Amino acid sequence: MTLILIPGLVIAFLFGLLVGSFLNVCIYRWPRDESVVAPRSHCRSCEKVVAWYDNLPVLSYLMLKGRCRHCQAAIAPFYPIVELLNGLFYAYIFLRYGIDPVGLKLALFVSMMLVLVVTDWQEYILPDEITIGGLIIGWALSPFIHLDGGPLKLPLLLFEKQYPPWVVSVMESFAAAIVIGGFLFLLGEVYFRLRQVEGLGFGDVKMVAMMGAFWGFGDTFMTMILGSILGSVAGIGIVLLARKGWNYALPFGSYLGATAIVVALWGDDILSWYL
Repeated sequence: MTLILIPGLVIAFLFGLLVGSFLNVCIYRWPRDESVVAPRSHCRSCEKVVAWYDNLPVLSYLMLKGRCRHCQAAIAPFYPIVELLNGLFYAYIFLRYGIDPVGLKLALFVSMMLVLVVTDWQEYILPDEITIGGLIIGWALSPFIHLDGGPLKLPLLLFEKQYPPWVVSVMESFAAAIVIGGFLFLLGEVYFRLRQVEGLGFGDVKMVAMMGAFWGFGDTFMTMILGSILGSVAGIGIVLLARKGWNYALPFGSYLGATAIVVALWGDDILSWYL
């Protein structure tokens, strides 16, 4: 690593920590339909406002030993974990892409996935602010940060016309969101009709549609396959080791979100290794 990269790497890491602190606000407040702007951060036990020096990402948690300065109530450990993960992801993205539109898109996507992973794990909620908002953002970015067209290339060849890359990218983004999201919705409906039990929430459908809008068919299909495998293995482990019933509800969005981060950052490497 050249010395010139180190300042940028440190800045990316610190900026990731700060964004991670804001993600924690979103994680707690959006599932409760609270504003992320006001009121100021405060202890949920004693209602005391958190001072700026007690709100430093990761550092304040360590200095306070994971407890509120005023009432000594425990602070959930996921707060520093989210901050640290987001900082590390930003540093890695900067190291790999530098200041590049693709890197900025990746950073945005990873942060949104972190929110969805934690909110679904804790509350079984995938906030619309991320899923629907991310769907719109993915579509808006598609003319500028191009998707390669994927499965659309073959049918487009039938028209014997060369389309500009941005047109192909927009078509891929819209088609992947609608087709994959629609497929998952139909799958959930069929399961419900057969068993009269909801096996898949509509939040998962919106989440997958958002992934399709961001990355197109290829990466989204890979995410669904690997996420399903991860969820199945985790589900069997929970049933057998934690002695939960087979009807135990799994936070599928958490497994999808974690897998989506891996695929977004290392999907090409995984595919090359597999092939």
